[in-house]
Amino acid sequence: MNVPSYRALFRRPFWRLLPALAGRRGKNGADLRDLMRDFTQVAQSAGLLNARTASMMEGAAQVNKTRVRDIMIPRSQMIVLDKNSDLQEVLEIIVESGHSRYPVVDEGMQVTGVLLAKDLLNCFREANGDGRDKPRAIQDFARPAVFVPESKRLSTLLDEFKKSRVHMAVVVDEYGGTAGLITIEDVVEQIVGDIADEHDTENSEHIRFHDGQWLIHGATPIDEFNRHFVANLKGEEGTIAGLVIRRLGRLPSKGDHASLHGFQFTVTRADGRRVHQLEVVPPEPSSK
Repeated sequence: MNVPSYRALFRRPFWRLLPALAGRRGKNGADLRDLMRDFTQVAQSAGLLNARTASMMEGAAQVNKTRVRDIMIPRSQMIVLDKNSDLQEVLEIIVESGHSRYPVVDEGMQVTGVLLAKDLLNCFREANGDGRDKPRAIQDFARPAVFVPESKRLSTLLDEFKKSRVHMAVVVDEYGGTAGLITIEDVVEQIVGDIADEHDTENSEHIRFHDGQWLIHGATPIDEFNRHFVANLKGEEGTIAGLVIRRLGRLPSKGDHASLHGFQFTVTRADGRRVHQLEVVPPEPSSK
């Protein structure tokens, strides 16, 4: 068993932090976050924290500053269900998107409730099991929606999620209109990083060559893409998925195509929240 040496605590860089810790008593949140960042950096360099733990500590400090509007899924990217939809149609949407919770909306696109996929499955099971009629509309068994303002801090929202045992909230703007939605997973990912599920690729590399195809993770930084393919893509979005979304003017679906500076992109995996993976075909080499 490897026990870390705490002699690292007495190294000069660590002790240089103590006057700052003693003299700065947290005048404001930014002050405390700066102290946390300084501490984790020194502790990591001293070998007391690994990079993963240090990142989580810094993420936890950021949660108290970040607002719901900063990470919410925008209204334009929400997958919603019409309260009058046929149950078979709803089932197809659930199977295609793979989410566990869906906002239910009325004719005016106002959220009237939330449908849990498991409730729909229970509905079919009960109907097949004892002969009872199925509900005629999903509104019959949709659950009440929770609404939160855009300005709410993530730390407060996470505490509310834990106490209420609710995992999704509808975000409203200052006029009471629907601005987007946010889930407990979105909040937790701000602390621990992206949470992979059974639909995510096991290969963590951003760019890889597989079965004769170049596959690109949606979160691949533009700079990394440019270095790998000796390209000159530019964009404020920061990622390849962001560039493709801007080119198409909407959140892409699986199979959508986009052309950027001679590169042909095809979305191979996406959901209602983000683009996960794309196939890219580089331009043909110049014949000069």
